Amino acid sequence: MKEKNLNIETTESTEANEEKKNKKTDKAKPVKNVSPETENELTPKIKNSGVDSVIDDVKETHEILVEKTIARKTEMEYEQMSREDLVNDLEILVKSDDITTIKNDAVFIKISFLKKETLRKEANLQEFINNGGNKEDFKETPDNISERFNAALAIYKTKKFRFNEEQEKQKQINLTLKLKILEDLKVLIESEEELKKTYDAFKVLQEKWKEIGLVPKSEINNLWQNYNFLVEKFFDKVKINKELKDLDLKKNLEAKIDLCEKTEELLLESSSINAFRQLQQYHEIWREIGPVPQDKKDEIWERFRIATEKINLGRQDYYNQIKEEQEKNIELKEALCVKAEQLSEKVLNSAKEFQDETDIINELLKEWKTIGPAPKKQNDKLWERFKSAIDTFFLNKKDFFGKLKDDQINNYNQKLNLCLQAEAVKDSQEWKRTTEELIRLQHEWKKIGPVPKKYSDKIWKRFRAACDAFFNAKSTFFSNVDSKEEENLNLKKTIIQELKDYPFGDDKNESLRIIKDFQRKWMEIGHVPIKVKNEIHNEFREVVNQNLDKLKISDIEKNTINFKTKFENIVHNPGSNQVIYKEKTHLVTKISALKNDIKLWENNIGFFANSKNADVLKQEILSKIEKAKQDIALLEEKLKILKEVK
Repeated sequence: MKEKNLNIETTESTEANEEKKNKKTDKAKPVKNVSPETENELTPKIKNSGVDSVIDDVKETHEILVEKTIARKTEMEYEQMSREDLVNDLEILVKSDDITTIKNDAVFIKISFLKKETLRKEANLQEFINNGGNKEDFKETPDNISERFNAALAIYKTKKFRFNEEQEKQKQINLTLKLKILEDLKVLIESEEELKKTYDAFKVLQEKWKEIGLVPKSEINNLWQNYNFLVEKFFDKVKINKELKDLDLKKNLEAKIDLCEKTEELLLESSSINAFRQLQQYHEIWREIGPVPQDKKDEIWERFRIATEKINLGRQDYYNQIKEEQEKNIELKEALCVKAEQLSEKVLNSAKEFQDETDIINELLKEWKTIGPAPKKQNDKLWERFKSAIDTFFLNKKDFFGKLKDDQINNYNQKLNLCLQAEAVKDSQEWKRTTEELIRLQHEWKKIGPVPKKYSDKIWKRFRAACDAFFNAKSTFFSNVDSKEEENLNLKKTIIQELKDYPFGDDKNESLRIIKDFQRKWMEIGHVPIKVKNEIHNEFREVVNQNLDKLKISDIEKNTINFKTKFENIVHNPGSNQVIYKEKTHLVTKISALKNDIKLWENNIGFFANSKNADVLKQEILSKIEKAKQDIALLEEKLKILKEVK
């Protein structure tokens, strides 16, 4: 609401000039810029003690009843209410057809509700963006409370519109009626009827004037001036005695003293806005009261003016305070904008960092909501700046977690592969090699980053279960290893003795098969005590070689037989494919190296001259070449065996 500026001094300064002008006026005609105080100079010249009973009526001639609209709650109380409570109050208010009694409440409710509605919409939009949505896709849907509010407000607006229409029509009617009374007053002033009859007619016109309601605002001042002028002229004409006038002035003084006291009470009003609005009404009443005794005129006016100025100063202080608070709010909001912009520009490399920064962003949002408004133009710009920084942060967060999700899926696949490898060897009894393999897999696991949260616990339990299965079996095995190794030692001694005592026949192939069977049985037996491991192994190899010597088998055949037996025994063990693959790679590499050595040695022979020393060197190289060729033959035979092993 726009406040009216009261130029009190201008009104007072006009009075003195107008008083002189009124004394010289003989005809009843419209006079401009005449204040209510002019009546002080219009003292009646005719004594008439018979009109004492109408003193009050004379005073009421200058009174305009001011209808007050008292709010059921203060503006502050409405601001503290919830949206639903505000709507409930509004729905009750609009049931009344008396707009004047509900107007203030309706305005306060509307302002408070729209503020809360704006905050709700901004919160919904921010939540939509925080959840990954785009600002352009956001659509606000009114809730039930908003719809109820709009419906109730529409009812109020309709009733207010109708009320205003009716008021304007009535004001025009009232204007016509009052203009008619002014014409009647002119006629009455010019009348030559006796005083009693003239005064009775005047009294009737006064009553009619008071009963007529408001007129259009643009006509109020001119209408009042003309009416007041004609009343004064009537007093001059009928020459009401000075005693009546003095009593009238005294009553006016009492009314203005009462008004001064009420105005001074407004200084205690907590709301400077409410005090100012009430002051406007008091000034309207002051205008209508009429003149006071001349010796009290300046004193009473000065009292009223001083109280008015203090209320105006209080109102100005209120707005200055609001301005200062808004300036502080600008600084606070600019500081939050800077913080938000710094966060949006920060390079973050982990989900934890983003979560920590998100918590900070949310705290900044909460702090923003606690800060009061700044001037609207700057407030809107600051909000756009702050919101832009927050939007940038959450877009960066969205991009990061989109990429992080892809990385986590890749990590999941890598860990799934480690689970498969661990499960492939969990039942192996090659304790040392498998232990090393599982430890290697565990190191690999630690190097791989996080996986999607919904798979994290499940994939870890699977990997842990495979590792635990092996290490528990290993622990169980080694808890009984001493007795088992002794048992294995006895079994191997038995095989050695059986091999020594076995009656081999003349069939070479059958004898080889039997020796292989003994070797297979030997390999199937587990570990023996470490202190006799080499001794018992060498003893077995010696017995095997003795039997192979009897069969006249070459060294290559012996080696291949032992080699084949070894790999046939491990082919069914977990991880055997990897062991065989490594052995194949080793054999191929060694064969290639020997062939390169042979080629080099054969080239070097051509450089030796014919001499005794050269012949010795050539013979050594030829021996190396022959030995290398034998080794290649043995390695190729082993490679062939590995290719045949299934």
